Amino acid sequence: MLYSKVPSNIIGALAYGITHPTSYYELRRRTKCAYPQGITNHKLRMNLLNDRYQVIRTLGAGGFGETFLAEDSYMPSKRRCVVKQLRPIQNNPQIYQLVKDRFEREAAILETLGGGSDQIPALYAYFEADGQFYLVQEWVEGDTLTVKLQQGLFSEIAVQELLVNLLPVLEYVHGKYIVHRDIKPDNIILRHRDGKPVLIDFGAVRESMGTVMNSQGNPTSSIVIGTPGFMPSEQAAGRPVYSSDLYSLGMTAIYLLTGRQPQQIETDPQTAEIMWRQYASHISPMMADILDSAIAYHPRDRYPTARAMLDALQSIANLVNPIPPTQPFVNQSPVVSIPSPPTIPVTPPPINQNTNRNGFVIGSLIAGGLIGASVIISQVLKPSQPIAQTTPTPTETSSPTTSQIPETPVSSPSPIQQETSIPQASVTPTFSNSTNTYTTPSENPTANNYSWLSQRLVTDEDLAGKDGYELDIMRNWIFAIHGRQFDTPGLQDYFNNQPWYQPIYSPKKFPNKLLTSLEQRNVDYIAQYQDRYNLRYFKK
Repeated sequence: MLYSKVPSNIIGALAYGITHPTSYYELRRRTKCAYPQGITNHKLRMNLLNDRYQVIRTLGAGGFGETFLAEDSYMPSKRRCVVKQLRPIQNNPQIYQLVKDRFEREAAILETLGGGSDQIPALYAYFEADGQFYLVQEWVEGDTLTVKLQQGLFSEIAVQELLVNLLPVLEYVHGKYIVHRDIKPDNIILRHRDGKPVLIDFGAVRESMGTVMNSQGNPTSSIVIGTPGFMPSEQAAGRPVYSSDLYSLGMTAIYLLTGRQPQQIETDPQTAEIMWRQYASHISPMMADILDSAIAYHPRDRYPTARAMLDALQSIANLVNPIPPTQPFVNQSPVVSIPSPPTIPVTPPPINQNTNRNGFVIGSLIAGGLIGASVIISQVLKPSQPIAQTTPTPTETSSPTTSQIPETPVSSPSPIQQETSIPQASVTPTFSNSTNTYTTPSENPTANNYSWLSQRLVTDEDLAGKDGYELDIMRNWIFAIHGRQFDTPGLQDYFNNQPWYQPIYSPKKFPNKLLTSLEQRNVDYIAQYQDRYNLRYFKK
């Protein structure tokens, strides 16, 4: 019976003389695999895979199979999942058997790695139906690094954070005696819900075919697992090692920093080393050295383990900032004590002096009770009376030093300051952008000077106690000194009031290469600090 003649439901089957339900469903099952090429996808959408997974749409297709987004009809939540279908290759049984073995290997790997890392998709099921093989795994909502790169090149700090989050995953995978073999931007997804990178496609088969020699010296077809440019020479020869994955990860990082495919970067004709630094001059020498070690031509010259590469990256983070970028800042003491004169050079208000003298008076009264209260009181009250009557003069209350003191007394923080984990104000006299020169959005800010952001690395201490408005100004100051204009009216108005500001570039035509590596690092650091504590005044 042709597939077009099979009734679509049990009621229609009665018209064809099929009276037993078992006969009907058996007929449908046998004819599902007989659909001509081009009809399969349509029928998959009309039927449940394994009587359970309802296909929503096709995610991708290749020479060896297709990948679908589906819903699990057995689950109350109808959770979404990825279903990979291995398409039979009838004209080459040898190749089909190799592909089948790789497909089964991926399922076995996901089962082995299951539960050990939330940055690896979980395996839900693996089954065979109608001579075809299916693998069902967790659906990761997010964007691949390839998609993310379309928004612009990654900064050095962004690549560092990506590697620091991925290397522990590779350490876990290698600890299970597994080599991924196909690490590249397409196989790393930045998950939407938390921004973490997720490693996908373990043991996936591509259409890349290679020719190798058999024991008799004759050429024979073989499947090469990996992507040209992102895999090292030993993997292309069919002998991958653990550091092969580190090579692929290093090439992925270089691609994100330069925007150039590996094939677009020259190699040294004598050493075969990849000459990528000329396309990423803004990268610090320490970071460049780490990537060079990861992509060394010979495995013995690379990092031996993912942990070794991770330690090298963290040593850079410790030199720049003792708190890792992904570690939340914990304020050890939410109650700020009165700063000493060397820290905040502000003259204490007169009321503090009166309080200290009154305390001295009370202490004297107690002591006077031991040797004669009447004598001590007569001596002590004499100097204390004018102090009790002293009030600040209009000149004192309107002095510039007093007006710059924050309204909230530092010795008695507000409940909001006590409950939040945002670091409190901590200003040193060496910074020209101290809290004493800060202006509010309602004022006409023209006095702030953040030129030091182009001279040294910013730290949490520099940003502590500042609100979203000032942090936005600091971050965009770096762009403004290079002549960038801003679409946000508030930002543009601020910099228009700066005597040094000379707008040259529109926001879309501003060349980011004008920023030094230090300036780019400070921009990224301030932005991460703002996101960490939700300190934004202007919309992104």
